[in-house]
Amino acid sequence: MEVIHERCAGIDISKVDVKVTIRVPSSAKRRRSETRTFSSVTSGLLAMRDWLLAEDITVAGMEATGVYWKPVFYLLEHDMECWLLNARHMKSVPGRKTDVKDSEWIAKLVEHGLVRPSFVPPEPIRQLRDLTRYRTEVIRERTREAQRLEKLLEDSGIKLSTAVSDILGVSGRAMLEALIAGEHDPHVLADLAKGSMRRKTDTLIEALTGHFTGHHAFLARAMLDRVDACTAMETRLSERINEQVAPFRRRIDLLVTIPGINTRTAEVILAEIGDDIAHFPSAADLASWAGVCPGNNESGGRHGPGRTRHGDPWLKATLGQAAVSASRTKDTYLAARYRRIVARRGKKRALVALQHSILIAVWHMFTRDAAYADLGGQYFIQRTGRARQTRRLVNQLNQLGYHVTLQSTEAA
Repeated sequence: MEVIHERCAGIDISKVDVKVTIRVPSSAKRRRSETRTFSSVTSGLLAMRDWLLAEDITVAGMEATGVYWKPVFYLLEHDMECWLLNARHMKSVPGRKTDVKDSEWIAKLVEHGLVRPSFVPPEPIRQLRDLTRYRTEVIRERTREAQRLEKLLEDSGIKLSTAVSDILGVSGRAMLEALIAGEHDPHVLADLAKGSMRRKTDTLIEALTGHFTGHHAFLARAMLDRVDACTAMETRLSERINEQVAPFRRRIDLLVTIPGINTRTAEVILAEIGDDIAHFPSAADLASWAGVCPGNNESGGRHGPGRTRHGDPWLKATLGQAAVSASRTKDTYLAARYRRIVARRGKKRALVALQHSILIAVWHMFTRDAAYADLGGQYFIQRTGRARQTRRLVNQLNQLGYHVTLQSTEAA
């Protein structure tokens, strides 16, 4: 088998140690293989790097094992080409699996060019990614805490969520604070409503009648404090993210021109795909990496279910939110595409199709450094032709038992 990389290494990483196998040229046109074990602490990793540099290793491949690969990758990336490899692409022979054999197998795969490296963004994008992902987790935790608070209110017989859309809004928060302070009169609590909520006084009185005890007050106070802490942390993270995206402001400005994408969504997309779109040779490669396109499943000439792959869960979640927002916009290509697909494929598939369209647009926008150009809500009607669209709609009405006579608005 042809040797693609003459001096390469395969690294199997665990929490406590690192197994490293090198493959280098030897005498008489033979290849030399050597395996060593190093500690996963900094001193051991430095010794590993010195050995690899002494052997003139040019490519080091390692399996993506939890977060344990990160110290090894970050230490070696400035001295040699590092490949982060998908574990699904490197399954060894069953029954012969050990850490040493894993490192040998990785080295051979890299040596012969049988695997492709995964995308690892540069350090500034990695830092931005850490911030956006942590902010997402903080927001999710705040949502979970609000749900716990709602369950606590149900336990006390307080049905505030049936009368107020957001129990943590201005009116809801004022009522909760009064309940915690010891006010149990539903008329007094209902009088704390603000704005349009004052029209629901009778409903609020019914909803605020319950058995809210000191035990409930203690837990509600603790939950509200956690909600406030999450909100404060979200604000801190957003300020830091705003500083981190300053060098990439042009990319953010391009992304927010897409319907359904706001600044926060744009920050997450940038953090996940990076600033340099050249890492993805085509728009199809980007969509496949993200997991928003149909999978390939063919055997014996028969095509199986084309389910989407897992891809990047952080990016897919953000694209899903953007797709929902885009589907509700007025007179846009994305909204028209959603309505066109949802009738025959359902909501979930229609939203995945919008995620795919958004990501394809992002690739072209970053490649050309151009803002989003919307095709308009009438794009599909114009593409299929006015006569064809009219004929289709008339046929549908005829099938429903109607006799249709058409008259042009211009003639009228």
